[in-house]
Amino acid sequence: MNKWTKFSIEYANQRSYLDDLFRVYPTIPDGIRETNDKVWNNIEKAFNCKCNISLINELLKLNLFPIKDSYIAYLRRDKSAIERNPKTINRICGRLYELGLNKIYERCSEPKETNRQIGPMFREWLRDKSLGIKPVQLDKFLKDKNSNAILDGSDKQMMDFAHKYLGYNHDKGLDFVGRFNGKYVIGEAKFLTDFGGHQNAQFADAISTIETKNVKAVKIAILDGVLYIKGKNKMYKAITETYKKYNIMSALVLREFLYQL
Repeated sequence: MNKWTKFSIEYANQRSYLDDLFRVYPTIPDGIRETNDKVWNNIEKAFNCKCNISLINELLKLNLFPIKDSYIAYLRRDKSAIERNPKTINRICGRLYELGLNKIYERCSEPKETNRQIGPMFREWLRDKSLGIKPVQLDKFLKDKNSNAILDGSDKQMMDFAHKYLGYNHDKGLDFVGRFNGKYVIGEAKFLTDFGGHQNAQFADAISTIETKNVKAVKIAILDGVLYIKGKNKMYKAITETYKKYNIMSALVLREFLYQL
């Protein structure tokens, strides 16, 4: 088994793993989403006068639509479809009127799911100099080629850098691009909060990144969560058997890994 995976399993099972992990992924307490007052006033007016097109247009300005409907995503991406499809709009608005204004407001202001909140947290943790150095912008990262550095860039900047300089041609984004002791390091970071479904897909994404061929960098999967629970779960079996030679590790041992390269 990869020694960093082994260290991560030991950390998770013998030390205050969850307490320490909270520094990396400080889950946000439930709180309502902010709803723009002007938009909400327009929603109320459209609802009260039964102006279907205006109601849909205003609700689509919010981050969360109040009902689940397979056609909402299409309407978000093509607003012109609203006027061209009156039967669809009338059908959706019928459900909205049944729901009522109070319930619509309640649903539009529901807190974000925890899994959607934790995505940027790893990069915020890096920006706090948790690995001993502060991430830098692309120009400085390119200029100081002899120093240890972590790239602080957008998803596109990190992908473009890895593609241009490291031969990374995978279609998955990167959460970490760094250079330590003259070696480039790339990887994805995931907090796997449970087994099954979406979490399995997240695990598979991270594995597919470290399986990418012909990359001029050390590839790592920075994984935390339930995969380190000893037992017969598929993730634990995968990291200790199927992928036991890969650099799979907790964010909590990442610093030690990087400085020993």
